Amino acid sequence: MKGKYHVVVQNNRLRYEFDIKRNITIIRGDSATGKTTLYTMIALAARRGDSSGVEVRCEKKCRTLEELDWKLVLPTLRDYIIFLDEDNLFLKTDEFARMARESDNYFVIITREDLVNLPYSVEEIYGIHSSGKYHDMKREYNEFYHIYGNEEISEEVKPDGVLVEDSNSGYDFFRKVCGD
Repeated sequence: MKGKYHVVVQNNRLRYEFDIKRNITIIRGDSATGKTTLYTMIALAARRGDSSGVEVRCEKKCRTLEELDWKLVLPTLRDYIIFLDEDNLFLKTDEFARMARESDNYFVIITREDLVNLPYSVEEIYGIHSSGKYHDMKREYNEFYHIYGNEEISEEVKPDGVLVEDSNSGYDFFRKVCGD
């Protein structure tokens, strides 16, 4: 699966709207920012359909993946956007990382932890920004925002020194880039 996909998830009180551009997207943020609510709404829509009261609009099918049967279900899915919550212990396994890399699905992973075994771009780490008030009957609008910026440097950077944490590949890389 390749390309950019626009996703809208909403019910009568909440609305999430965002674009997925790469095969792995990470959503991070503090407690009570709406991360798990997004996951729960997608799971509810997948289980109950129209009777859930949740509308999911996207060119691709969206669903969640559960801890209990992920090994059986994931190989059968094609061209899905799969949402995963940090409570799924399999997220940190090498087996899941391998299956995700070989899959033609996109993955949106809601987690506060680093997933060192998954190849995701710093450009695809988001938080959820909320506008509006948390009142029961008020519509709330949520949007994703970049956590890490994409600043362009217009001139050559010549640091006085570079400090690295290791004496192996990181040191070797910066020694070649910066000189001795």
